[in-house]
Amino acid sequence: MADNAVYGSYGWAGYIARVDLTSGNITTESDEELQDLYIGGMGFANKIMADEVPAGTKWDDPENKAVLAVGPLTGSGVPLAGRSTWATLSTFTKDYLIVDAHCGGTLGAQLKYSGHDGLIIEGESESPVYILIDDDKISIEDASAVWGKGTRETTEALCKKHGVDCCVAAIGPAGENLLPYACVMNARSHSAGAGLGAVLGKKKVKAVVVRGTKAVNVADPQMVADLSDYMLNEVLGSNNNHVVPSTQQSWAEYYDKGSRWTAAKGLYWAAAEGGPIETGEPKPGELNTVGYRCMKSTKDLGPEAEKYTVKMAGCHGCPVRCYTNVAIPRVKEITGYSSTGNTCVPNFPVSSYMPGIAPVAGLTDDEGTLTDLSVIYNQVVSGVVDDLGLWCNYAQLYRDIAHCYAEGIFERELGDDYADYKFEDFFNNQDPTPIVKILTDIAMNKKEIAYVGHGPFVWTERWNDAKWYDDAKSCLINYRGWPVHHAIECFGQVGGLYNMMFNRDDMIHSAVNFQGCGLPIDLKRQMAKEMWGAEDACDPDKAYTPINDAKIEFAWWSIVTDVLHDSLTLCNWVWPMAMAPEKARDYRGDLDLEAQFYTAVTGKEVTIDDLYKAGERIMTLQRGYSALGMTDADGNVGCNDFRNVHDVITEWVFEKDPDIKPFEEGTDKMDRDDWSKALGMLYKRFGWDEELGCPTKQCLEDLELDDLATKLDEAGLLVDGGDAYDDRTRSYDGVLADYSANNPALA
Repeated sequence: MADNAVYGSYGWAGYIARVDLTSGNITTESDEELQDLYIGGMGFANKIMADEVPAGTKWDDPENKAVLAVGPLTGSGVPLAGRSTWATLSTFTKDYLIVDAHCGGTLGAQLKYSGHDGLIIEGESESPVYILIDDDKISIEDASAVWGKGTRETTEALCKKHGVDCCVAAIGPAGENLLPYACVMNARSHSAGAGLGAVLGKKKVKAVVVRGTKAVNVADPQMVADLSDYMLNEVLGSNNNHVVPSTQQSWAEYYDKGSRWTAAKGLYWAAAEGGPIETGEPKPGELNTVGYRCMKSTKDLGPEAEKYTVKMAGCHGCPVRCYTNVAIPRVKEITGYSSTGNTCVPNFPVSSYMPGIAPVAGLTDDEGTLTDLSVIYNQVVSGVVDDLGLWCNYAQLYRDIAHCYAEGIFERELGDDYADYKFEDFFNNQDPTPIVKILTDIAMNKKEIAYVGHGPFVWTERWNDAKWYDDAKSCLINYRGWPVHHAIECFGQVGGLYNMMFNRDDMIHSAVNFQGCGLPIDLKRQMAKEMWGAEDACDPDKAYTPINDAKIEFAWWSIVTDVLHDSLTLCNWVWPMAMAPEKARDYRGDLDLEAQFYTAVTGKEVTIDDLYKAGERIMTLQRGYSALGMTDADGNVGCNDFRNVHDVITEWVFEKDPDIKPFEEGTDKMDRDDWSKALGMLYKRFGWDEELGCPTKQCLEDLELDDLATKLDEAGLLVDGGDAYDDRTRSYDGVLADYSANNPALA
């Protein structure tokens, strides 16, 4: 049992807990030395992994670790500061490089309230356990009673045992059976993916249970409150910070049917407890109606979902409430779950990701509108995968299942088991029940079908289907096995570039939030000039132009803001506040808010430029650590040629739309020479080597990454060159201040 005698500084709790499952030792240590350079969350987790896990370690080695961390803003009262970040080694792609798994729910806030900024899980247990954090008291508990259970039953059992005020983050059968596509679930359907569940399963960790009753010390509580009121009144939009309604409304100058600000007169939470609740027309500045703005059930599932909608819910500290909560009798009959819901991919897998590959009959009517059957199909899948603790690699699992069925791969490879899965009933006979067995057998990781849950890097080789990578329907954007996540369809080269930079799908929403905010393109181009230096930083959809410096700046900003938010921790589905719904502000947001909240919470004066530099530091740390573990063409560990080994975009982006040339209207097809140039320009913007894409000696010196520079030098991977930080960096401090007269930090 660990006991923290002293509480931490402003913002940070000041402590990281360390649980060694092999020895049973539990200790705590100060994180003060990490705070200024690495912030928290992703920064802390990546730094600990880089320092403590040797390059070349495999994900299932005892030396691998799982690190959970939160940031100085987590649980502090800052809006949308309820997320958390895990880091571990990848289970589903090449070389077992470091990956981040981000999640919402209540886990991050509870960890902070317990007096901890992080949790390091190391070693392996011989028998199933869970880690209990009850404020300062930390223990390793026997999990044999819940081993083999789904995440829902596990959560219920552990909450009954320890109290409903706990947060349970649990693995399901997928994690227990070491399926590379296994995740960790907290608060029912808030997932941390990227194979994290398999890592915890190998360590025999069924769950992390956290109760926190402490407060977060805040340097200037009044400023936090004032900034929050300002942000909620003037700057905050809806989910993805969409800032206009999706239907024409009396208060709004603009509307856009793609916006996630979907509330409207006559649209109801029709299954709400106590009777239907109309979402209405919540206007900017109406603080009590912010939670109605995002009616995501009908946005994701179609109009038939309205009658099943109980409410929208969300993560700790979130006023937007983008989590769908529906109750569907037919889904309960099939799965046993009385309510289901999600905020992202598992909410609409069948209707969104399978059509065009192997469409399911009956999901749309003659006019193309999603039917009631579509709602049922989607929610059966959503409930089952969440309970199994089964990750989908940002929907790749669903595309791969549809493809392997449609192309006869399953029939060829599954042998006698094929008939048991009743694929024909699922795809053609309007019967959603077969998916329960399909997904369960994948999660159990014993039969041949389970290889689809190892990721395309594995199954395409095993089943001789490498051509799937080069099929646009696959949406695979990188040959290492991850799919598009707002990629070339999101501002062309900008989206393509940030899809290459991480060791999994990028999870970046900064650019797509701007793309889909609902404002007219002429206005967005004016805003692009202010933020990224030129109007042609952004183009109209499918009317892309060649790469330029402003697009590179936009791509750099998208990456560093995402990394920053995952370190602070803030929700990148809504932050940064680049746009705003108020016409009086000319629809401009406020890019200084992260820094102003940071200063108010921690008492440390920073500018947004300081925080962006920290985001770049954390990104470069992961990049350099990846070089130490990446293998070259001969299989040797240690490779810094990211351009030719890591950042290799799939062929279909250059071959799609064969009758249209790149940069012609109507396509997001990429040009090979332009793409090669874009990579070099982004590398240069980061201070990395323009040909290799690896961190340079100058870059590492400027970012105070001396330890990483030493490791790269010893491995023969450190290169000279790179522009000095001040020579390649644009200032963002106060860039939208002219529109922010009511910002209390400027008073």
